[in-house]
Amino acid sequence: MLKILRFICGSLVWVLTSTASFGQSAFSFVALGDLPYGAPEKSGPSYRALIDRINQIGPAFSVHVGDIKSGSSLCSDEEFAQQKKHFQQFKGAVVYTPGDNEWTDCHRVNNGSFDPLERLDTIRQMFFTSGLSLGSKPITVLNQSSVHPQHGKFIENMRWIHDKVLFVTLHVVGSNNNLESRDKAAVHEFFERDSANVAWIRASFEQAIQMQADAMVVSFQADVLEGKTAWEDFPGWSGFRQSIGGTLLPLAQRWGKPVLVVHGDSHQFKIDQPFTLEKKPLRNVTRLIVPGASDVRAVMVNVKRGSFSFELIEPSR
Repeated sequence: MLKILRFICGSLVWVLTSTASFGQSAFSFVALGDLPYGAPEKSGPSYRALIDRINQIGPAFSVHVGDIKSGSSLCSDEEFAQQKKHFQQFKGAVVYTPGDNEWTDCHRVNNGSFDPLERLDTIRQMFFTSGLSLGSKPITVLNQSSVHPQHGKFIENMRWIHDKVLFVTLHVVGSNNNLESRDKAAVHEFFERDSANVAWIRASFEQAIQMQADAMVVSFQADVLEGKTAWEDFPGWSGFRQSIGGTLLPLAQRWGKPVLVVHGDSHQFKIDQPFTLEKKPLRNVTRLIVPGASDVRAVMVNVKRGSFSFELIEPSR
């Protein structure tokens, strides 16, 4: 028997079910992130074995929430090309949203002393094609760059629909979302991207209302609570104050239907409901933190009538 965590109508229960339960769900997708970490000769085999296992399962699609390399490895074109090859080893579709290790932290000496904004431009050029995901069988996606002319560079913000569930990606990264005073260009980049994220969140909830979606899944890289239990309001220094605290959470509360937030960054698998507004917990907002780094596993998410169940996926042996 397999033990599966399931959120139903906002409450957490434990469910014992057999492997056959996958066929009883409306559909399943895989969430993963913060992989692969480490030298290619050490991290590559286990990561490719995990991809093999995902291919065996055959989900509707996979979502990688960023950090395709560790924070202490080179941000080189060769590294990026290798990770794109990994994405193409998925037999199905994989949607990718960038992490901080791919660009914001690339100024570090052990990353190659790159210009972070140049690396961001490279990521956009190498990994994103208007209208399509990655993977051997890409799915059709809507890019913010194609519908919001004022945010034309943000091809990485995407959304798509599967069985009345709206999926959304946001470019929200660790390292406080690149809100740093070390560089005026970094500050400008943050506010421009933050504005784009806010617009994308608002447009996504408008679409969810219009299409009468059963649920929404929002994926990004950053652990926006940064190890804290919860904040009633995000502090002024937080790079997540406006996009998450001021936009995503209030709109989720107003909408009232199930919202699953998927992110990585902290590398420890967790399912909880940590968000609050007006001193009340948001019971319709569930958070999934994917494993990562040395924990080379992914998470199968089963979706059925607005409820979510979760199972950890091990690499093939």
